[in-house]
Amino acid sequence: MSDDDRENGEEPAVLPMPPVVAALFIVLIGIELAFFLGTQGIVGGPGAVGWRLAAVQRFGFSGDILWWMIETGRWPANHMIRFVSYPFVAASFTNALVAGVMLLALGKMVAEVFGAISMLLIFFVSSAVGALAYGLLAGDPYPLLGSFPAVYGMIGGYTYLMWRSLEIVGASQLRAFSLIAVLMGVQLGFGLFFDVQKDWIADLAGFLSGFVLSIVLAPGGLRALLARIRRD
Repeated sequence: MSDDDRENGEEPAVLPMPPVVAALFIVLIGIELAFFLGTQGIVGGPGAVGWRLAAVQRFGFSGDILWWMIETGRWPANHMIRFVSYPFVAASFTNALVAGVMLLALGKMVAEVFGAISMLLIFFVSSAVGALAYGLLAGDPYPLLGSFPAVYGMIGGYTYLMWRSLEIVGASQLRAFSLIAVLMGVQLGFGLFFDVQKDWIADLAGFLSGFVLSIVLAPGGLRALLARIRRD
């Protein structure tokens, strides 16, 4: 955008994406592209067909492994990394693409308001807490894959900002939770009629993590919380 455009009050046709969000998206889609090219025999040779399965076994999060670590008291680094590595290994290209698009939209908003470092904290902490909740509560033999728990953490950040905005204008703050209510309702609805993985537990834990973190990470968030406590 030129200086003349700024002076005339014109907005660019494509708003700039925060570098941290663009980088995460490129990594997510880049890994999926490598898996696709491998299955097509374009890169990696015959062994590339099994790249996704190998990545799942090495970087996917497993509740069974979590319980093994708890029972043995051993926490090896190659298993601990799974708490934050599984978002980069999706179950399918469609899964990665949908999560990636949501990350671009929600991550852009969170990064612009909270800053790049805070956005990354929400992304990875929501991933880790989502994995912990999934491992402890789901009892599901399937590994946890994909970046939806982290994306739900971004939804938590968005919800907090909406919650604050509604408080300022004196509107009902329950409206801030309409997006997560719809998403959780859809997931639970599918669960009633289909045999689906219990990854909604990780998504919900990711959302709660993002919302709670936002209280501290949002500009003026901690100050607003302390002021509310004093009023009470």
